Amino acid sequence: MRIVRFSRPDQTVGWGLMLEYGIQDLLLADPSLPHSVVELISKWQTFLPRVLGLSKKLGASDQELKLLCPIDQPKKILCIGLNYRDHAIETGAPIPSEPIVFCKMPSAMIGPDEPIVLPKVSQEVDYEAEMVVVIGKTIRHASLEQAAGAIFGYSVGHDVSARDWQKGKPGKQWFLGKSFDSFAPIGPAIVTADSVPDPCNLQVRCTINGEVLQDSRTTELIFKPVELVAYISQVMTLHAGDVIYTGTPPGVGMAREPNRFLKDGDIVEIEVESLGVLRNPCVQET
Repeated sequence: MRIVRFSRPDQTVGWGLMLEYGIQDLLLADPSLPHSVVELISKWQTFLPRVLGLSKKLGASDQELKLLCPIDQPKKILCIGLNYRDHAIETGAPIPSEPIVFCKMPSAMIGPDEPIVLPKVSQEVDYEAEMVVVIGKTIRHASLEQAAGAIFGYSVGHDVSARDWQKGKPGKQWFLGKSFDSFAPIGPAIVTADSVPDPCNLQVRCTINGEVLQDSRTTELIFKPVELVAYISQVMTLHAGDVIYTGTPPGVGMAREPNRFLKDGDIVEIEVESLGVLRNPCVQET
């Protein structure tokens, strides 16, 4: 299943399922369902029979729906560095023996077609195509089996990075360089885990203005999604709606000669096989 959030022409917000022939507006059909997608995820087994029943009855919405960020109450945005073998090789870094974990502020999260704002204080804003894990239940000190059960689904993400802050500032400002407003696009949908048979064998691509700049597969992941969830849960409690950006493949702008950083007017499309295409324009802050 592909769960999406959207705004209707009257500016009300709903959620539903994205199908080949269109979007089903499940919340409009049954307003007693949770209005929050994160609440829906946290109580998924309770509401799943109603979701399935509605989906069998409904056709596609005849309204013009605008897709929104699928996560409506972001809490934790966790990210993994150097998690693709081919990307680690590209940067000349050793293969990590444990996951390299950092985070972004929830205020950085945006949805499909929302602009990535290139800040005035950075001249080296980079692109990073990623597969994103969406947590579905509360876990702590999880085994690999428990971690697998806690993964609700997957989405497409873009770990936008101000390299001159991340690497050029005193002390290397990873947190700030990753947390500018709009630096965590995600979407267009959350694809439930049962619809993704093998998340470790998906193509991941980034194109800018139609030019392919990243193209690899999740077979290159050093640490698999279940390993990441279990590892992070040793340190902190994970909750429904938390997301983990699982790392980026080679081809990032920082590693190119000459460097290729994002600029005003660029159209970035991140595609993960079976999960969809996340499109965002770049706009220079004034």
